[in-house]
Amino acid sequence: MIDAAELRRRTAELLAAHPPATTDRLDFLRARFDAGLAWVHYPEGLGGLGAPRSLQVVVDAELEAAGAPDNDPRRIGIGLGMAAPTILKYGTEEQKRRYLRPLWTGEEVWCQLFSEPGAGSDLAALGTRAVREGDDWVVNGQKVWTSSAHLARWAILIARTDPDVPKHAGITYFLCDMTDPGIEVRPLRQITGEAEFNEVFISDVRIPDSRRLGEVGDGWRVAQTTLNNERVAIGGMRLPREGGMIGPVSTTWRERPGLRTHDLHQRLLKLWVDAEVARLTGERLRQQLVAGQPGPEGAGMKLAFARLNQEISGLEVELRGEEGLLYDDWTMRRPELVDFTGRDAGYRYLRSKGNSIEGGTSEVLLNIVAERVLGLPSEPRTDKDVAWKDLSR
Repeated sequence: MIDAAELRRRTAELLAAHPPATTDRLDFLRARFDAGLAWVHYPEGLGGLGAPRSLQVVVDAELEAAGAPDNDPRRIGIGLGMAAPTILKYGTEEQKRRYLRPLWTGEEVWCQLFSEPGAGSDLAALGTRAVREGDDWVVNGQKVWTSSAHLARWAILIARTDPDVPKHAGITYFLCDMTDPGIEVRPLRQITGEAEFNEVFISDVRIPDSRRLGEVGDGWRVAQTTLNNERVAIGGMRLPREGGMIGPVSTTWRERPGLRTHDLHQRLLKLWVDAEVARLTGERLRQQLVAGQPGPEGAGMKLAFARLNQEISGLEVELRGEEGLLYDDWTMRRPELVDFTGRDAGYRYLRSKGNSIEGGTSEVLLNIVAERVLGLPSEPRTDKDVAWKDLSR
């Protein structure tokens, strides 16, 4: 059984063999993965040691104290938080060994080809088609709101492989090479002026059957693993007290007493408490993850994350008055990551509007919490047993 003392010993061996001060960053990250210290709860040979997930903090603390480089997790968050756990659960041994190491080291960036302009919030209604031709699948369709598609080498993709069955049953999950012929990425400019999202056009792209994840027609079940992990990754990230959006507005409140009013004071107190409750709930959720895969509870965390970000950023703009409307850079940019706290209040206010859409709309997540967490009756669904091809669109 791997315990904290054993992890410290192995970390010390890694640091002795690969001193961070003199070792190339990528070489160090590869060595860390091979030593099983990337994500300690993963199996041996796949970046882990089969240790309890809760012990990852032991390794991270030792490496941080030694000045070791990290893998820039914010830049590769889709790979770490969504693709990796799905590949681990449903991938073949060959797929796991091919994709997990460069995913974790950041050598290969991932994106998510799920959402479509014609499906809206009803992901299961997607229309991108994959047709079997020998050992390949020929894929045609369009995806939208794809973060990091302009940086990604690989994508997790769901497509319709059987239009003659109900919408949830005819979907298959693939790993798509973003450098293949037929992939076109176009930027989507947002209200912030940036284009961190994209629309992706897929024209006669051939995906080998060896890059299918899970069984044919079982893509919806595979996708649930991705989505559950996505919501935890978005809404349940580890934060210190006053981390995230509440930090900048609390700092402004302390440093600029002339801005204060009784009404703003009461609203800030409420939001500060709400943010702390959400932070501690996230800690509890991560402790539950130690025992298994994330469940629908992550939807509740993501709901709270979106609501708090929007309310806190709105309060910050009010607190700063006219100054809160300023925004330093409207340049069309293609950012590698989203930086909420390192930008102006105006940017935070505008960007937070997307929090209730990305990772599942708040309306969809409310249904998930109601039905799968609280056990309430589900909404009537008239299309449940109707073949996808017969649905009105």
